[in-house]
Amino acid sequence: MDLAELNAIAAHERASRKPIRIACCTSLGCYASGAVELQQQLTAGVAATGRAENVEVVGVGCMGFCGHGPLVRIEPEDLLFEHVRPEQAPAIIAALDGGPCDVERGDPRHPFFARQLPIVRRNGGVIDPERIEAYIAAGGYATLYRVLHDVSPAEVIDQITRSGLRGRGGAGYPTGLKWATVAKSPGERKFVVCNGDEGDPGAFMDRSILESDPHLVLEGMAIAAYAVGAHEGYLYVRGEYPLAIQRLTRAISQARRHGLSGSQIFETAFDFKVEVRVGAGAFVCGEETALIASIEGRRGQPRPRPPYPAERGLWGCPTLINNVETFANIVPIIERGADWYASIGTARSKGTKVFALTGKIRNTGLIEVPMGITLREIIEDLGGGTPDGTPVKAVQTGGPSGGCIPASLFDTPVDYESLAAAGSIMGSGGMVVMDAGTNMVEIARFYMAFCMDESCGKCVPCRVGTVQMHHLLDKLVNGQATSEDLVQLEALCQIVREMSLCGLGQSAPNPVLSTLRYFRDEYAALLNAPSAAAPQPTD
Repeated sequence: MDLAELNAIAAHERASRKPIRIACCTSLGCYASGAVELQQQLTAGVAATGRAENVEVVGVGCMGFCGHGPLVRIEPEDLLFEHVRPEQAPAIIAALDGGPCDVERGDPRHPFFARQLPIVRRNGGVIDPERIEAYIAAGGYATLYRVLHDVSPAEVIDQITRSGLRGRGGAGYPTGLKWATVAKSPGERKFVVCNGDEGDPGAFMDRSILESDPHLVLEGMAIAAYAVGAHEGYLYVRGEYPLAIQRLTRAISQARRHGLSGSQIFETAFDFKVEVRVGAGAFVCGEETALIASIEGRRGQPRPRPPYPAERGLWGCPTLINNVETFANIVPIIERGADWYASIGTARSKGTKVFALTGKIRNTGLIEVPMGITLREIIEDLGGGTPDGTPVKAVQTGGPSGGCIPASLFDTPVDYESLAAAGSIMGSGGMVVMDAGTNMVEIARFYMAFCMDESCGKCVPCRVGTVQMHHLLDKLVNGQATSEDLVQLEALCQIVREMSLCGLGQSAPNPVLSTLRYFRDEYAALLNAPSAAAPQPTD
């Protein structure tokens, strides 16, 4: 493959497009609601009405409005239809001529769409994720070609560093600094690993990116490998994501067939081979050292650091680990420049962030917004508030590792530092909205049950501490706890946070601590009796 061939594929793909396009979302949410049958019915209907010469039906990736799917969009008229059933395919086709259509209409100019800034998700809902030609026609792999021919590895790392990109997996570590560490680590063999082990309840950002634009992640990984001197890569994806695994596997095969993965890519000396590793659903394998152990065929358990994977990772070799969204940012940054990316967001949190907006919210789905947008803007403008109009009580960010932020702090900017100051974290991007009827102690118990079940058991503070904290929360919810139990709960939170081996245990107390900080009255209302050690009133 050379540049002329790449351009020829892109030109042929663009020339073969038909004037009218019916895009049907086939990402997992719509897929599970009958989108595949809907696409088949639309295709059959177009053929039956003799429109095949001018109309094409295309399965595309996630459009974002997940709670309103299956979704269908007609271009170039930009007509959006929601909750479409397979039997409504004839009505959609009739709408091409302005005929009567009783299918529920959506508004492409709705704030849910208008307030977003798609960078990572720019191809979501636009291209067919199962065809490499569609990605190439959208500019795909042209950035990799330019990097391999015109940009040095050091210049790539400099671009990523100056962009201000921070790891989107949750920790927010500067991406350029991590890449520079791997690049300078000695060793003839290095690896690049994409962490797709997304396990937070309510989070589906990485899954959607992998399902909707797998080649964007592959191209980002290849650029990273060139920058740090690696020639082997792994995509670690949890087994609960079969569609993502299927599309990734297909994308890798297509890239190999076109000479965009494997040996002598773009007729250069650069080799990069990548393969998928399927996880068995252990939440702890989202932690990088546990993930490494799992890829190596061992039990997925974390190990103490240092040494960090950047110095000694997979099979003892320097290893670069970033998550799906981080790699999906690489191509846009190199394509448009570090200064462009750094101009988006806040002083210390650059670019955009993808969130899965779920819970008691009218507009559930995926959003990509600039860093610095407030929680209120997300919840009220994009999310549309609660379905029944009741007040929003809190929002939980960061999954089981995050915290619950009350409505009084909804003017908090969404960036790493501001969320941390509010007692939560950015996390990978889960955002669960809670209404006035939510019991915050039960929420804390739910997340503690999750952490208790997902603890790998290697270290005592996490293995035992999460069980004991869940037991105390259970007593509280059942009205059997005393003020002494509440004191013990807070003490356990500090022990587990400070003494656990990895991030799972270190962050497990966050939902408890944040709800204690902002909703202590709900804990107090559940106390059964005063502590025996509490001072007694005197005459």
